[in-house]
Amino acid sequence: MALSYLKRLATVLACAVSLGQTAAVCPAAAQDLFAPLVIVNDRVITRYEVSQRALFLEVLRAPGDPQQEALKALIEDRLRQTEAARLGLTVSDEEVLAGIEEFASRANLTGEAFIAELGKAGIAAETLRDFIAAGVMWRKAVRAKFAGRVPVSDLDIDRALEAQTRPRALRVLVSELVIPAPEGEEDAALALAKQLSQDISSEAEFAAAAGQYSASPSAPDGGKLDWLPLSNLPPAIGTTVLALGPGEVSDPLIVPGAVVLFQLRAVAGDSGAAPILVTVEWAEFLVPDDPAAIATLRANVDGCIDLYEAAKGLPEDRLTVTTQSFGEVPGDVALELARLDPGESSIALTRSGYRRFLMLCGREPTLEEPPSRDQIREQITNQKLEGLAEGYLTELRSAAIIREL
Repeated sequence: MALSYLKRLATVLACAVSLGQTAAVCPAAAQDLFAPLVIVNDRVITRYEVSQRALFLEVLRAPGDPQQEALKALIEDRLRQTEAARLGLTVSDEEVLAGIEEFASRANLTGEAFIAELGKAGIAAETLRDFIAAGVMWRKAVRAKFAGRVPVSDLDIDRALEAQTRPRALRVLVSELVIPAPEGEEDAALALAKQLSQDISSEAEFAAAAGQYSASPSAPDGGKLDWLPLSNLPPAIGTTVLALGPGEVSDPLIVPGAVVLFQLRAVAGDSGAAPILVTVEWAEFLVPDDPAAIATLRANVDGCIDLYEAAKGLPEDRLTVTTQSFGEVPGDVALELARLDPGESSIALTRSGYRRFLMLCGREPTLEEPPSRDQIREQITNQKLEGLAEGYLTELRSAAIIREL
């Protein structure tokens, strides 16, 4: 998307964010706002939709430039909708309402209350419904596309149950290989990871490959990490690592912006380990990609509370503090948090020209009922489908005709 389109879009936001605004008040802008901006295959994206999605992303405090991210997301929604229509899939009102309720529950609100709050920010209820409907329809499309191609065996479930229901009395010694997968290069990264997973047969070979291909700070050390309590690892990764024998390399694991391989080097007891189900509180502070600025920040920050002082006077989206089950943490962030103790930080990740200063604020056990076999089967299936879905969307994007107007 050319910046000129986004700049023109910004000029009409002031006249268009309110649902009550009429053409009589601002007729030229209103007319322009509903004009097509981009056509994806034969599906139109209007300026109004982009402005609404941008406002929605701002309310969610999503990272990145709201207008650019909104347009990118809407293009992907059109690709998903086109594919779902090709497969003859539809979404019912009941499914959309259920999706809204689930989404609103993350903010401890009912669907109705969440829509009301969005309305105060000038966001139409239809914007939320369209967002939810696209997601529901895409999940259907992915399941239809890969039905029968994501087998989950009883052994898979047994291993996952063991990992999720017993105390974490283990610590592991692993090596990592993080292959960057920027937009448009996901298939190549995955193909390389699969080839390396098949070819590597020793620690020396893994270390050499990490030195050549890995983008992780551990690459100069051959990808070797220090001992980690198993509870520090995201559940999906912990389960994968537990299934390996010493020296074995995992299948590729897809995380945002990368594909990761692990090699298990050793397992040992850890009597002080926490339960597998943990809740983490973590902070993300976007800082200029400048070594001096980062060094100054680290010198003045001993804990998450200090970041609030460092963020004074900056845009709100520069600092976010999140508390969630570790299994819900995005994969790239989870890998970094796994290495940290409370008060420690990582600057390995970047976003929109900034370094992502990640700090672990705390970990504590999550008290939950043990999952059932059916729940575990669904979790494993969803994990496998997530990896397939990204490649699926990449294929659709490559084959699409996207025209900017």
